Amino acid sequence: MDKKESARKGQEKEQENKVEESHIEGRNAVLEAFRSGKTIDKVYLLDGCQDGPVRSIYREAKKQGSIIHFLTRERLDEMSETGKHQGVIAISAAYRYAEVADILENARKKGEDPFLFVLDGIEDPHNLGAIIRTANLAGAHGVIIPKNRAVGLTATVARASAGALNYTPVAKVTNLAREIEELKKQGIWFVCADMNGTPMYDLNLRGPIGLVIGSEGSGASRLVREKCDMTAAIPMKGDIDSLNASVAAGVLAWEVMRQRIRGV
Repeated sequence: MDKKESARKGQEKEQENKVEESHIEGRNAVLEAFRSGKTIDKVYLLDGCQDGPVRSIYREAKKQGSIIHFLTRERLDEMSETGKHQGVIAISAAYRYAEVADILENARKKGEDPFLFVLDGIEDPHNLGAIIRTANLAGAHGVIIPKNRAVGLTATVARASAGALNYTPVAKVTNLAREIEELKKQGIWFVCADMNGTPMYDLNLRGPIGLVIGSEGSGASRLVREKCDMTAAIPMKGDIDSLNASVAAGVLAWEVMRQRIRGV
């Protein structure tokens, strides 16, 4: 396939997966977006505002698991595209979410053991985009993210993925720990990145596997970590004690890929 044909197919795939990212402003508009079932990734609320409509939006955002930020009026004014935000701005998803079954079907079609990325609490869109790019290049069949306390598929994530989001399905689930339990029943083993884990070179990372990467600050939650079969530490010799989440994902993913290719 030449470069022009590859670019054309990439553009077609992008249009297939892309949905309109809405920048929704105003109390009624945001509340109706929630009530209509629209996926809202982030909500920005005027700090200190406690009136009825804002409280209703806050409850809907908590129920859906949207990331909530409280900002000053000056900051909301800077973000506003209409000048009529009424103390509320919401950002909806820019790309379609897949189902976990789609990811497993992706592996089946390729005749490969499933290789999944499971991300627990990644809130930085640049990190999420970089991890999706890494997942694609490492041969992973898809990425699973939680509904709560995590960034969704925004336009910034898409740009940071450098096109990988068009090829790597991303599923959003309500409960990561429960999803891991269900996938374990299907024969998938899970390894969680953890500074206190077993050195990654001493682990068998072949076969059906899910690579669990925790948040930028505190790592994977205790419950998610306990559901995993193994914990993996990246050997380090420097003076600081941790890697950026996307870098850690890349290092561990390449060890998984190395073992899958070499069989050792």
